[in-house]
Amino acid sequence: MKNKLIIGRYLPNDSTVHHLDPRAKLIFVFVFIIFIFFCHSFGTYAWIFLLIIISMKLAKIPFGFLMKGLTPIFFFLIFTFLMHILFTNGGKTLLHWGFFTIESNGVIEGIYISLRLIFIVMIATIMTLSTSPIDLTDAFEKLLAPLKWVKIPVHQLSMMMSIALRFIPTLMDELEKIILAQKSRGSEISSGSIVTRIKAFIPLMVPLFISAFQRAEELAIAMEVRGYDMNVKRTSYRLLHWRLKDTITLILLIPIGLILFIIKYSGV
Repeated sequence: MKNKLIIGRYLPNDSTVHHLDPRAKLIFVFVFIIFIFFCHSFGTYAWIFLLIIISMKLAKIPFGFLMKGLTPIFFFLIFTFLMHILFTNGGKTLLHWGFFTIESNGVIEGIYISLRLIFIVMIATIMTLSTSPIDLTDAFEKLLAPLKWVKIPVHQLSMMMSIALRFIPTLMDELEKIILAQKSRGSEISSGSIVTRIKAFIPLMVPLFISAFQRAEELAIAMEVRGYDMNVKRTSYRLLHWRLKDTITLILLIPIGLILFIIKYSGV
């Protein structure tokens, strides 16, 4: 289970993307996601997909590894695609059966929305795989530092994000142990129909939530023992260094956006 989900995990590697400043990566991904929302044709999505492939190569992340880790997301994508097929009207009627009518606009919109979601998850996952949770938290706190002037608890938000990212692999490990324990007791989690699997999976949530609350309480006690105070300014041992390659990375967003809009308005 833990090897099938890579969201929130960090993949240590020696690549160009790994050595970029986490602030540059956060800004790049944020703007890149905005560009994805402007995509509404197969040409624009093809351009975005090409950029994601280039990012994967620069980060030295195998395509198969990324797709295998995002397998649980595909169930949500299928559900989203089916919702658009069934409830989006317009265009040529492709299938009419009883109360259900599938039209061409629904199929096209379903494909576009599914591609949009998977591309957003892919580029965000590439960032988390190439950036340690500590660096990501520090970058998040540095970028949102101006919000402290309007009394927004930036430090607390950064700390919560860091803890959440660290807890995802931990909870997946705990879930795997619970599943193995249930299987040893004769529970049929990995066999039977989808409905049977869902019914068998629901009881796993109770011990998982109990374990999560216990770990949260233990972490809170450990932080208090070590003198953590959220009202005191936190110092950092690891300093972030902005280099020329980080500036070039952000400048690349300009031609990326220009090419995207040229493809979009040329009707490709």
